[in-house]
Amino acid sequence: MAETYEVIVVGGGFAGIEAATKLGRAGVRTLLVDVHGYHQFQPLLYQLATAQIGVSELARPLRSIFRRQPSVRVLTARVAAVDPGRRTITLTDGTVYEADDALIVACGAEANFFDTPGARENAYPLYSATDATRLGSKLVALLDQADKDTEQKSMNVAVVGAGPTGVETAGAIADAINYVVPKLFAGDLAKRCSVALVDMVDRTLGGFSKKSQAYAASRLVERGVRLKLGSAVTEVREDGLSFADGATMDADLVIWAGGLKAGKLLRESGMPQGRGGRIDVAKDLTVPGYEGVYVLGDAANITDDRDERLPQLGSVAKQSGGWAARNILAQRAGRPTEPFGYKDRGYMAMIGRGSAVAELGRGRRLVRGPAAFLVWLAVHLALLSGASQKARALVSWIFAFLSHSRQHVFVGSPEQADVVERTDRPAA
Repeated sequence: MAETYEVIVVGGGFAGIEAATKLGRAGVRTLLVDVHGYHQFQPLLYQLATAQIGVSELARPLRSIFRRQPSVRVLTARVAAVDPGRRTITLTDGTVYEADDALIVACGAEANFFDTPGARENAYPLYSATDATRLGSKLVALLDQADKDTEQKSMNVAVVGAGPTGVETAGAIADAINYVVPKLFAGDLAKRCSVALVDMVDRTLGGFSKKSQAYAASRLVERGVRLKLGSAVTEVREDGLSFADGATMDADLVIWAGGLKAGKLLRESGMPQGRGGRIDVAKDLTVPGYEGVYVLGDAANITDDRDERLPQLGSVAKQSGGWAARNILAQRAGRPTEPFGYKDRGYMAMIGRGSAVAELGRGRRLVRGPAAFLVWLAVHLALLSGASQKARALVSWIFAFLSHSRQHVFVGSPEQADVVERTDRPAA
């Protein structure tokens, strides 16, 4: 017989944490299940990969988050199946849990390789702390190899995907090449390193204004980033990339920031899937045809009050988690649910040291340069979970900015960094 909770939350990301927190404060008996024992701050994964911050700044134990909310039980386990009709979940060991009032599925997503030959085998995604630490170890291993190579070996990095993640990653690696490598390695090594940003579309930062896109492209080029836009990647090889226009590019390391899709858990759930395999939800964030079932965050296609599809952002996920909890509490009190009221705070992206672009609010007020850099720092510091995480991140940022160096290390052998076997890894 299945163990029963009033609400079950699948996934410990922004949406799941926010929902469970509000339900816990209301004393609702809630089960939070996540494959990891920690909440990871995904917008900063590229900084973990480039040693600007450490794991302790980016990740916070889930049980620590809910230590003062006894009505919330945290369970570290992988969910093998979801039955939205019965509002049950089944773990990989066969244990079944049932939700009396509501089931929240916020299990995140996985890298979308778009069936590109060789991408799954040869490219490094950046969607988890494990991805980031493996990528960081690989970067260090390649630099060490190039540093000791007597034949003047180069280190070429290619980032696939010119959205915010790709732009931020390429900018961070370029900063490391320009400022950190000359101080820590042989004097000429930085001249033998390069980073390229590629995408099938002809611009950076899709979804931003043309002014922001132009600004980002110019700042990346100033940092030495090579841009190859407007041609799709047709193959990822061990030694580089091939493109639809017939061009090729040498690369010792390929980082995949080309988009996300729903994981196996959602694909096999029986719920109606839309763009990217995500679940198309109703205005109140429930799944049509399934009473008391909510899908949130990167697992859902959510629209605003103008019927415009919202992007996969941390702010969308966090607000959707809080709104779902609000609707669940309303239902428990006999009140109707309400349509999701998203507060659009705009978009922002870090381009590199002292440089960022931000389009603030629904009116998209443009801020760029050092001012946007400070706005970016303030917003991300506020979003980090836990006082100690905020304090450590601030110290790391100040140290990196003032010293042009890195204080964090990666633990792992080059052989471990080369493990690029891909499996379906839902967040829960």
